[in-house]
Amino acid sequence: MKPKKILVWFRNDLRLHDNEMLVEAIAKSNEILPVYIFDPRTFHVSSSEPPVVKSGAIRTRFLQESVAALRTSFQQLEGDLLIKMGFPEEIIPDLVEQYDIAEVYHHREVAAEETSVSADVEDRLWKIQVNLRHFIGHTLYNKEDLPFPIKDIPDVFAQFKKKTERDAIVKACFLAPEVINFTEVADWGSIPELISLLPSSSLDEPVQQELIGGEQEGLKHLTSLLAPGSAIYLKTKPLPGRQGFSSRLSPWLAVGCLSPRMVYWMIKDAEEAHGAHPNFNQIILGLLWRDYFRFMFKKHGFTFFQELANQPDKGLAGKEEGRLLQQWKSGTTGHGLVDEYMQQLNTKGFIPNTGRLLLATYLIHVLKVDWTKGAAYFEEKSIDYAPANNWCNWSIVAGGSKPGDVSKSTFNLDKQLKILEVAAAI
Repeated sequence: MKPKKILVWFRNDLRLHDNEMLVEAIAKSNEILPVYIFDPRTFHVSSSEPPVVKSGAIRTRFLQESVAALRTSFQQLEGDLLIKMGFPEEIIPDLVEQYDIAEVYHHREVAAEETSVSADVEDRLWKIQVNLRHFIGHTLYNKEDLPFPIKDIPDVFAQFKKKTERDAIVKACFLAPEVINFTEVADWGSIPELISLLPSSSLDEPVQQELIGGEQEGLKHLTSLLAPGSAIYLKTKPLPGRQGFSSRLSPWLAVGCLSPRMVYWMIKDAEEAHGAHPNFNQIILGLLWRDYFRFMFKKHGFTFFQELANQPDKGLAGKEEGRLLQQWKSGTTGHGLVDEYMQQLNTKGFIPNTGRLLLATYLIHVLKVDWTKGAAYFEEKSIDYAPANNWCNWSIVAGGSKPGDVSKSTFNLDKQLKILEVAAAI
């Protein structure tokens, strides 16, 4: 009897811990073939002027590090991660036939581009009578554990939060596997160099990257964050326009090096050991916002953030808007705090939530620039880019209100910095 082989297609789930897809694949097969595919569409550069880059150097480097770390984890289990570059809908069916794969497992996404790729893969596999099995492992709460079906999820965050926290449970994490049987592969491939993924102009950017991609780096950061004496336990009042505390967990959450449930349960352990703390609540609130935005994308698609946004009448000529946008991007607006945060984003790929709010507010309501151009720039630069979080947060600022709240007041920059409520920085 021939062994049953399952291809495990990794995307934004680059970890061994709390990975139901991986655990299930190991349990239901004799061998697994773990695969990561560098899709050139992720690194696309538009032909517009100025060009729009999907993923900049810092974000791409963080992804490379995260994929390399997953490969190392598999190598420590006497296996490897098959790495390819190309279109998944072409590569995966070829691998299925080459290695006699019985099923393909992957985590379902919610944004249009990612779900379109999944649909194309599923269509190609259907033609060769192979099933693509979907898993959901990006949220704190599983959708089947919510107190309402997706179509009935409240559109107002406060209602979603209240009902979910009251009636749903956060499940325990799946343990990282200790033994895996891997399919034999002659050539496991190599991680593409930056120069093969990005235009050369992107490689000239100044880089002061502080956070390193990978599951072990994410777990180390989380452990250090919750250790006695760390900054999370301090009670300091932030300066105006600045955030006093940022966990900086979001980059590892974005590519799946950290599981939201792992973060949640480690915080609960810290609460039990050291007592409750407002910063613990803030991180869990951020996890709830992540869930909410993903479920809203699932329920409404892109129409959700399009309806939230209420772009002001700008009346800017194309060249004038382009000039103001470039000043904002380069951190040369003349507004000290705006420029400081933008330069931090450009060189480090990460800024705290207060900085994001300030940059978005200034671009939209002061410079009167189309909000989608700012959101696209954050997609390029932020190492913690996640479609639902990024586009929904920007649309909230553009609309001048929080989800479900149609009331708005005359715009005031200092006031908005204090009262606009978007997802907490995690």
